[in-house]
Amino acid sequence: MSSVKEVSRYLIDGISRIIEGIDEDEIERMVEAILEAKDRRILIVGAGRSGFVGRAFALRLMNLGFNVYVSGETITPALERGDLVVAISGSGVTRTVVVQVEAAKEVGAKIIAITSHPESPIGRHADILVVVKGRTKIDAETDYERRQIRGIYDLAPLGTMFELSAMIFLDSVVAELMKRLGLTELDMIRRHPKTH
Repeated sequence: MSSVKEVSRYLIDGISRIIEGIDEDEIERMVEAILEAKDRRILIVGAGRSGFVGRAFALRLMNLGFNVYVSGETITPALERGDLVVAISGSGVTRTVVVQVEAAKEVGAKIIAITSHPESPIGRHADILVVVKGRTKIDAETDYERRQIRGIYDLAPLGTMFELSAMIFLDSVVAELMKRLGLTELDMIRRHPKTH
């Protein structure tokens, strides 16, 4: 018998709890910072699966008319003072993300950090910190042997809970931005790449 539905229920329940736990003031500060950056550059930074989440968020920001870039792309321009960086890292210690956040801070960009570890390097560099709790890869490394000895089976390996929670949270931020900008799906479709 497949455990697919059991795992799905586990993930959905966990994501719901994690998002409910995000501080409302952090959400408001993030939304306001994105709106204030409407005429600036916004750079999305993330690696691995968090990077995929960032790319999905960048696409939606582009659909809303923001001047948004994804780190690592050849067309990404240099940042300037007053630009905005959204850094996504569950652990907050992913080296490539930390280096980019440090560089952005040096040029005077504003940093939004989305992480499970507020005390991490990206958390410490953040102007706006959004704590999305969820088991991350560093949590998995530290507790794997203990769980293995006890026979505990984790239904959401590595950083799955953080990544999925961040994805849904950021899509919810997009819905809030739509509302505040007075935009509809039709407005977004006009900016969406045509694939056929």
